[in-house]
Amino acid sequence: MRDILVTLMVFGSLPFILRHAYIGILVWSWLSYMNPHRLAWGFAYNMPFAMIVALTLFVSVLFSTERQRLPINATVVIWLMFIVWMAIATFNAVYPDQAMEAYINILKIQVMTFLTLILIIDEKKLNLLIWVIVLSVGFFSFKGGIFTLVTGGAFHVFGPPGSDISENNALAVAVLMVMPLMVYLYRITPQKWVRYGMGCALFFSLVSVFGSQSRGALLAMAAVGFFFWLKSKTKILSGFLIVVAASLIFAFMPQSWHERMESIKTYEEDSSAMSRINSWQYSINVANDRLTGAGLSAWSKEMFAIYAPNPNQVFVAHSIYFSVLADHGWPGLILFLSVLGLTWRNLTQVIKRTKNDPDSPHSNLLARMLQVSLIAYMSGGAFLSLSYFDLPWHIIAISVLLNYQFASREVVGLGQSGDIIQRPKAPANRMRSRQRMPPS
Repeated sequence: MRDILVTLMVFGSLPFILRHAYIGILVWSWLSYMNPHRLAWGFAYNMPFAMIVALTLFVSVLFSTERQRLPINATVVIWLMFIVWMAIATFNAVYPDQAMEAYINILKIQVMTFLTLILIIDEKKLNLLIWVIVLSVGFFSFKGGIFTLVTGGAFHVFGPPGSDISENNALAVAVLMVMPLMVYLYRITPQKWVRYGMGCALFFSLVSVFGSQSRGALLAMAAVGFFFWLKSKTKILSGFLIVVAASLIFAFMPQSWHERMESIKTYEEDSSAMSRINSWQYSINVANDRLTGAGLSAWSKEMFAIYAPNPNQVFVAHSIYFSVLADHGWPGLILFLSVLGLTWRNLTQVIKRTKNDPDSPHSNLLARMLQVSLIAYMSGGAFLSLSYFDLPWHIIAISVLLNYQFASREVVGLGQSGDIIQRPKAPANRMRSRQRMPPS
């Protein structure tokens, strides 16, 4: 039944995608984040649903009469430069065939993310995309939280099989990135029953992060909690709720969880932590020796024998920063960090421009919550190889859209085509001349 249901849902969406291209972004995001076909056990498990949706989307875009324009700013330019540099690093990779295969997979995600920039042209579509992301990841965090409570926190919580967040550590960071978006949806939703549901989702998501038993996620949780408190307008209430919720869950977790978390203090005795440090030093050595890095999929025994302090500890970077450094060299890391830095600047500009603007409270709230999501990614990602995962790039895309379309313009409504309407501003000299006119 699951196979039939997922297949009917995907193929049933294709006519709607042909009519409205942006629906293809929503369906593809659902497949990418939730991987519903991986929850089946029959013919749908290995069906190329994402490819089918993507091809349908390309056809829709090709014949669409709607406005299609890529918003260009400094973030997008550096972002494109990073993609080009990844291509250069791939052509100069130690293992070019494996690197090309990995780069093509990354390129698929990047193309779909850039189509998001082109097709999500109004606030309604943007909110639909956020709903899809929240519900897709939230499905696993919600049931993971319940699973943690039922089992007393004795087992790890895992994500959708065969995905980038199937591992417990990766799922925990993804959940921390999505929780600020849950707060955003909670605030903008007028229906009380939806708000109650989103409140429950936030609580169970927090429990699932504890249930992942991820030490990196614990550190990221501390960073997210502190920054969320800074961004909150009700600091006393939000601080009280954060402390109470964290304390209750902390006390609920079993002794095995506490022992694992306490091992952070004695990382020198932990083989996993020392393997990470060995891989980080390997990344630095590779980048110092090769301008374009080793290329993708170069974490091999042969390479570790040349560049790693301990050649016997062959381990992936488990860090968004050191994985990019080893894969694409120092120029690649600089471009990657620049994209993140410019994204932060975009959101800061949105927050400043909409701080006291009653016409765009949602944009201000969303920008603040996206910054919290970035904190989750940049802190939790320091211990995970999620450099090319869809979610952070979608957050970057949403930030560009906010800066380019929603906050940098004076929005008064939406046209029939869904495009944003700008209120024409009177010339400055005309406004000054009016001020000089005596009252009649």
